[in-house]
Amino acid sequence: MKWTKLYFSLGFTVALFFVSCSSSNSENTDTRDTPTKGSISISVDESFKPVIEEQLRVHHASFPATTIRVHYKSEADCFRDLQQDSTRMIIVAKGLTEKEAEFYKSTLSYKPQYAELAYDAVAVIVNSEAKDSIFSFADLQKILSGQKQITAIMDGKSATSTVRYLKDSVLKKGEFGKNVVAANSSQEVIDIVSQRTDVIGFVGLSWIGDSYDPKQLAYLRKIRLSRIECTACLERNVFAKPSQATITRGEYPLARPLYYILKENTAGLGTGFMNFMSLERGQLIFRRAFLAPAKMAFHKRLSSIKQE
Repeated sequence: MKWTKLYFSLGFTVALFFVSCSSSNSENTDTRDTPTKGSISISVDESFKPVIEEQLRVHHASFPATTIRVHYKSEADCFRDLQQDSTRMIIVAKGLTEKEAEFYKSTLSYKPQYAELAYDAVAVIVNSEAKDSIFSFADLQKILSGQKQITAIMDGKSATSTVRYLKDSVLKKGEFGKNVVAANSSQEVIDIVSQRTDVIGFVGLSWIGDSYDPKQLAYLRKIRLSRIECTACLERNVFAKPSQATITRGEYPLARPLYYILKENTAGLGTGFMNFMSLERGQLIFRRAFLAPAKMAFHKRLSSIKQE
């Protein structure tokens, strides 16, 4: 009887040991992410790189148990990445069409979430010594179609959001002229325009619109933001530079949205990052970068205090 109890006790102890090891191994190998911990990969349109870098810096500082690996690419490459299991989210300048949403639903068994986060703009830049920095909408159409022989520099050699936007919104799906050439990146567009007075460049506003950023202020000593004719204004001959104010008021005609497209059907880290960008801190970061927040309005209110 004594030996029986001993064997039973030893057996029970061994069983507990294996259950404990199994539980420990299960915890160590659990790679599922949550809104506040884990690791994911996202792809981002390169024209939004400065503001998304700031979003990630603050997010990682706020949630140190998270790692968001970001890959900056053309818009077309971001959408290709969305079809890969390794990419959880993309940030681009357009949402999904109903046809695209149905395609992803048939592939994933659920529709990705997507919505606007902020409003950006395609900035038209010229050298600080250039003779002309004011363009009508018709001028832009003539330059981009090749009717005016001014070299136009785009922000990438593949299908970027800037290329797509200008074709759709300025040329109305027309083709670029032979005078339109591509740089390797937004940074290279700025570098070329800062060195040449005979070209015009097109980049995302977040690259040159932040007047608090020393690097961007250095750019603005070598280049100028062009004024573009307001096509929605009732008054004639209104020309506006790209800015948070002119985007919000609808005066700058080359404004565009910044979208997230999220491939999650459970609350994971992608959802956490989306919520961060959509709520107060993330929206303030967009505002601080001189983009127009899409989710929250931050108004200044004048007030006075009466002293008795």
